[in-house]
Order: sequence, then structure tokens, then C-alpha cells
Amino acid sequence: MKKLTLIAAALVAGSTLIGPSAVAQQKFVTIGTGGVTGVYYAAGGAICRLMNKERAKHGIRCSVESTGGSVYNVNTIKSGELDFGVAQSDIQFNAVKGLAQFKEGGAHSDLRAVFSVYPEALTVLARKESGVKKFEDFKGKRFNVGNPGSGTRVTIEMLMTALGMKTSDFSLTSELKPDEHGAALCDNKIDGFGYVVGSPAANIQDPTTTCGAKLVAVSGPAVDKLIKEYPYFAAATIPGGIYPNNPDPVKTFGVMASFVSSAKVPDNVVYAMVSAVFDNFDEFKKLHPAFANLDPKEMIGSGMSAPLHPGAVKYYKEKGWM
Repeated sequence: MKKLTLIAAALVAGSTLIGPSAVAQQKFVTIGTGGVTGVYYAAGGAICRLMNKERAKHGIRCSVESTGGSVYNVNTIKSGELDFGVAQSDIQFNAVKGLAQFKEGGAHSDLRAVFSVYPEALTVLARKESGVKKFEDFKGKRFNVGNPGSGTRVTIEMLMTALGMKTSDFSLTSELKPDEHGAALCDNKIDGFGYVVGSPAANIQDPTTTCGAKLVAVSGPAVDKLIKEYPYFAAATIPGGIYPNNPDPVKTFGVMASFVSSAKVPDNVVYAMVSAVFDNFDEFKKLHPAFANLDPKEMIGSGMSAPLHPGAVKYYKEKGWM
């Protein structure tokens, strides 16, 4: 992997404290995540923290990279530039089948599932002055559909198709990244945005606190049909009171956040990652509020379309979970 080779070379050239033999034994892996204020980045950071804590045992140094999100991560794993990545379950499904955004490049036959993490709900926010009560009310308003290469963008496009909407229905269609959409909403540059994310998320917390942004329900017959048609979608509810100025539960739908890798990543590397998480599971759950209610057996059974990586299977069988 070109990137990892460059990192290793820099360490060899720049450090007088680490001998050549120690550097040669050190392995480097990178996890592709998402925006720095999203849960993907926090999840990647939590896993790397646990892996690095046990580096003396397995000799692997883990680092996190902020990326454009699910589609970018899957494509970059395919090209060999990333070892692991976080991806929505629908993006994993499309990559394995060679559908939608992966149709041109073909199915990613080497994609391997590691585990699912937490449910991600399509979270739609509107300016409190906008008068928006449901997604269709954004017609004629300024809406952020998400940055290209993100799972959010794909989910919103599928929702719009189900509702018979087009981007031309908005007075302005923006493509801001998750780190930018909250400030744009509060600065009155957009009227709303959607973000597929685990709750609570910092970049939903900020605009609901700063400018009283309101959660918008995403439900109804079109959404019910979407859930029935695509097995990786499920109904979801954002609990009331989890975000400031939003005391009531809000219905929506969503996917699962999943960790994926490649068949080319060695079994022992994936085994080390999986064991770092599940051998320290109580600690892992405390690293972010979205992890609080995770169940290991659900994490290895839901939201995964790609074959499980053999390194992960080895650990799960040892634990008696498979």
C-alpha cells in the first residue's frame, strides 16, 4: 500500500530513537472514516486507540483518516490505499452487488465485512423559521443534499426519488460536508440539511443548540415502500430530548454503520482489530454515546452484505458467537 509504505519510510528516515529492526517489525493500518465532527471519525479513533494500546502484543500501529465518507472509503479500500473503512450498510450492499454508484466500476469482489457498529438514522434539520414540518416542505427552499462520495448523499437521493422529487425542486442545492452544514444553517445560507448519522452527533447538537434548529420527520407511505424494497433500510426513531430544543421523538429511517476491509488485508491484522474491540468492549462502549447499547452478537449479524473477513471469523468462532 503506497500510503502506508511512505509513512513507514518517513519513520525510518526521521527517527533516531527507533532502530531499523523495530521499524521493520512495525505494521501500519489506516481506517477511513468521515468528517471530523461525525461519529465515523469518533468510531475510527476509538478502535485505533484500543489497537494502539496493545501494539506491543501485535506490532500494528493504527491511524485514522478523515474522508468523504462511505463511498470514498469503499473505493479507496478497493484501490489498496486504505486497510479499513466505515460504510453505511446500503453502500456495502451496492459495492458487493456492483449497483448504483459502483455500477460503472463493477462489483467489489474483495470487499469483506468485519462488523456492524450502530444504527444510523437519516437526520433532517430545518431552520426554526422555515416552517418545514416534513421533507416535502423543502420544495422551493435551500437544501444541502450532502457531499459527493458520502452515504448521506446516496440515501437522500433515494428518498427524493421515492417522493418524486428532484434537486430542481429546491431553490438552491448545496453539497456541503458534514463539518460545514451546521454553520451554514445557523448563518441562514441554507434552510435545511440531511445527515445519516448515529445519535447523538456533534454536528446535529451544534445547530440545535446555537440556532434552535428543528428535527424534521421522514415518514409516510413512500418511506415505508423504500424500507420494504431495500433490505438494508429500517425504520428508526430519534429519541426526544437527545438534542436541545427538540423534546419530542421524531420518526425517520436509516441504515447500519459497518466496518469493512479487503480480502487482501492479512487475517492476523483483522483479527488484531476485532480482538482489540471485543476484548475491551466495556471500554469501547464508553468512548462515544452512540456505542452505549451495542450488543456483540448483533454487531456480527446485521447490516452486512459482504462476506465476513476470515480474520474476523476466527475470533468470532473462538468466542462461540458463530
